[in-house]
Amino acid sequence: MDGVSKYFDGGETVANSRLDLEVDDGEFLVILGPSGCGKTTALRLVAGLEDPSEGDIYFDDERVNRWSPSERNVAMVFQNYALYPHMSVRENIAYPLKVRGIPPDERDRRIEEVTELLHIEGQIGKRPAALSGGQRQRVALARAIVREPSVFLLDEPLSNLDAKLRQEMRSELKRLQDELGITTIYVTHNQEEAMSMADTVVVMNRGTIQQISPPEELYSRPRTEWVARFIGSPPMNLFEGRRRNGSIAIGEAGTVDLEGVAGIQGIDAASASASTSTSASLSDDLSLGIRPEDLFLSSERPTSGNALEGTVDTVEPLGEYTLVNVAVDDRLVKVKVGDADVTRGEEVWVTFDDEDAYLYDENGELVTQTASPQPTESR
Repeated sequence: MDGVSKYFDGGETVANSRLDLEVDDGEFLVILGPSGCGKTTALRLVAGLEDPSEGDIYFDDERVNRWSPSERNVAMVFQNYALYPHMSVRENIAYPLKVRGIPPDERDRRIEEVTELLHIEGQIGKRPAALSGGQRQRVALARAIVREPSVFLLDEPLSNLDAKLRQEMRSELKRLQDELGITTIYVTHNQEEAMSMADTVVVMNRGTIQQISPPEELYSRPRTEWVARFIGSPPMNLFEGRRRNGSIAIGEAGTVDLEGVAGIQGIDAASASASTSTSASLSDDLSLGIRPEDLFLSSERPTSGNALEGTVDTVEPLGEYTLVNVAVDDRLVKVKVGDADVTRGEEVWVTFDDEDAYLYDENGELVTQTASPQPTESR
């Protein structure tokens, strides 16, 4: 996709704005974002179900803007499965082959292969109404795979399944994509799906691409404040602040210095002159981000380091970890700990190390992650 935009309502509604995106052959790419961010429109543009208002779409080196979906040889799986209710499983899977004039013997061979691959050979004579949600999803996948497409497009395909089945199907989909090697673009609002399945994640918001990264980099180096707030469960804690004499004063509205008030000491920002954002130099107005798992709780004020004084608001045991919400001034700071020996109303200190801090400039773009190498360029 080269500078692709899509407008509706005579240009008043911007669904996608100047999307630049390259998907490698055989790659599993996930487009992740909240509802209404434009991710499904982007998928429909790739499929040929929508024409771009601006920009060009290429398959290899061929411009395909005016090609139909069949000419692009793409297969799409929708959220609602879109199976023909009056047809059997076999007939549903065979239909795209029949339309393309594939001989009966070849049709039978492909159907046998794909039903074995997806473990639905025992359901082949049933109609969709007699199948479970997971089985219907497998039939929809089989109908797409049997065509042997160049590109596999999936739009929220697991959202109608319960949590246990969704997890099983995630593993199944990843296995299938690895075995088949088909270039796959997968749209979801579910972070867990994106992070567990993708080779590359594209994060979208309000019709624009916010970041393109492998899952591990997306989490460890969110390049905008918005991505930092969106990625992670719970998301990153962000504090507004201001640079002062090589330190960052953190406080309400970015103007109140909490040093000596809430007990936070300055972060050394002397090494933050090299910006990874588009800014020419480090701005005075900054935001500091700390992941919940990089915060620690103490009942006594530390003698050194960064510390915020607060009051335990709630304690949420979540099995593998406990989430402690600490009221610091007028906001809640989320702290992820293995075992929390604290109670509601208890006075505590929240501490963190310099190297775990992220800095974002006044435009919300990553400036530096203290004591860490610069992030690699996105594609």
